[in-house]
Amino acid sequence: MKIDDISAFVAVVREQSVSAAAQALGMTQSAITRRLQNFEQDLGVALLDRSVKPPRPNPMGRQVYAQCGKVLLEVERLRDLALAGQAPTGTFRVGVIQTIGDVVLLDTLQQLNAAFDGLHTEVATGWGAQLVERVAAGQSDAAIALFPSTKVLPDGLSGRTLGSMELVVVAASGAMPKRSYRLRDIDDIGWVLNPDGCGFRAGLARALAQQGLNFKINLETFGTDLQLGLVANGVGLGLVPRPILERSALRARLDIVAVADFKPVLDIWLVQQQPAGPLQAAIDFFADAVTRAFAPRRARKAR
Repeated sequence: MKIDDISAFVAVVREQSVSAAAQALGMTQSAITRRLQNFEQDLGVALLDRSVKPPRPNPMGRQVYAQCGKVLLEVERLRDLALAGQAPTGTFRVGVIQTIGDVVLLDTLQQLNAAFDGLHTEVATGWGAQLVERVAAGQSDAAIALFPSTKVLPDGLSGRTLGSMELVVVAASGAMPKRSYRLRDIDDIGWVLNPDGCGFRAGLARALAQQGLNFKINLETFGTDLQLGLVANGVGLGLVPRPILERSALRARLDIVAVADFKPVLDIWLVQQQPAGPLQAAIDFFADAVTRAFAPRRARKAR
């Protein structure tokens, strides 16, 4: 049984076609088909349902696919172990949620290029859960996302927190004059939030549901600056990390609304596979940049 045959099978299942798998691996379709046949012969069982197009894994194929992922991960770890201590080269694939990426990416990418000659960095953005899935699937080397401190990671992944981030409710300046509110008091105003899939939005939805309150969305859109602009124009309430608000050019047009029964705090997580070999130096470099960017102001001044 050859590792190359296992890789071909995994690629076909992941890409959902032989042609796409061939393109992903830089091979011909006939070579992929030959490796698939070799793998099935070695196991003595069919793994794909070829009565449908494109072929799909049958029940046994799905079980084998799950195990193959573990095998390839262990092979990669062996290679990383042999390369440990070497300077990172090649491609560094990192996932970053947009909220954090808007703050750190520009400077950090320049610093990475200067610190590690020969390293090419590819960045993916998305929701935190999606980015963790990419790391688990081997499509990214690391991910930076916001999760509760109780977050449980998939098997095979390790994580550490780089700090915490307070979320605050914001409104147009002067629109909410009271010193404090409760969720029930602002239930009918409505929100300007990210589309479904955002962890901020999910946490707010849970808090409202626990009190039997409506979840009124006035407008959903991507982009923190756009959301804050809409909130400043009176479209609804916003929910934003405090450090992002303080950096915003719209800060003077917005007020933080004190909500006594809603004080969400999320941790900044670094998620990666272990071991990472030479890329660990790049991962740690990126993590340190995020930690510095979101450190409390007093801590930054003390350095």
